Amino acid sequence: MPIYFKNTVAKEPFTFDSVGNMWDQELVIRSSGYSGYHYLQTETGCGQIEILGKNYVLNEGEGVLIAPFVSHSYKKISEKWTTCFITFAGSMENNIDSILENRKIIFIKQEQGTRIAEIISDIIIKYKNSPAATKALSVECYRLLMEFVEGIYTDDFAENPLYVKYVAPVIKEIQTAYASHLTVQELSSKVYVTPQYLSRLFRRFIGCSVYEYLTNYRISKAKELLQTKTRMEIQTISELVGFEEPSHFIAMFKKQTGITPFQFRKTSSI
Repeated sequence: MPIYFKNTVAKEPFTFDSVGNMWDQELVIRSSGYSGYHYLQTETGCGQIEILGKNYVLNEGEGVLIAPFVSHSYKKISEKWTTCFITFAGSMENNIDSILENRKIIFIKQEQGTRIAEIISDIIIKYKNSPAATKALSVECYRLLMEFVEGIYTDDFAENPLYVKYVAPVIKEIQTAYASHLTVQELSSKVYVTPQYLSRLFRRFIGCSVYEYLTNYRISKAKELLQTKTRMEIQTISELVGFEEPSHFIAMFKKQTGITPFQFRKTSSI
């Protein structure tokens, strides 16, 4: 039952406060929630998790990410319940809210859970073999956060006809063509509605406008490049994520994160 804890002050923008797998899960009750983002996934057996008074079952390969200070508890409902888990930290952990569109709960289904379990296993190997590899672990942390960005939109409303017909195709288009010069007008025309109506649907299902979602997605991709392509020029990154002008990219990046891309890159370096 390996579990590892961060034992130094977090200088990296995103990293892990703790990580573990093959954990013989027992009863946990947190009426005031946990202090940071916390992910729990079933490895074997199954468990019941109560979040804000609602009960859910986590079968093998299924998981849930819970935001800080959200009331929850969990217990096994099979004879044995083993889990893997991650808690998040970092100098920019307050930005996780914006990365995840302020969602308080994100459920992960089995197919995606398989990928996440593999990432957690890789992280544990790094802790075992290279405890000082903080930069590599920070990159793995951001990689894992991107899995949850993908998982944001898999909740119950994904079955809603309006979501399926109008919102889902636009999200897919943004995620595949964000590097091109997309506009809200072009995106709305692809699903044959007005920009105003499409943004109303986005706010209903996602909690932000089409433009905000597009911008947030581009910024999240820029953060990934800033962390992993440390020698790439800011102007090049700006172009690769779909901004026509570097000045606009820098302004939007600072508006969302509170710091410039240069400062973000500096905090990402060891």
